[in-house]
Amino acid sequence: MSFLKKAAFVAAVAAPSLALAAGPDLTSLTDSVKFDTVITAVLAIAGSIATVYLAIRGAKIVLGMIRGG
Repeated sequence: MSFLKKAAFVAAVAAPSLALAAGPDLTSLTDSVKFDTVITAVLAIAGSIATVYLAIRGAKIVLGMIRGG
């Protein structure tokens, strides 16, 4: 193969991968999605679970003090 044929082959193979190297532009989709309410709900649930665990731990400590040991 001559140099020009090799160069043309390499360019033909590499062109599609170079065009998509940055990835597709999804900003139009991601800009329209708001996660504020989801984040608030997840944090509220996590806070509720943490409160339950703290209450259980506190009850164990108090019961341990009452039992004397």
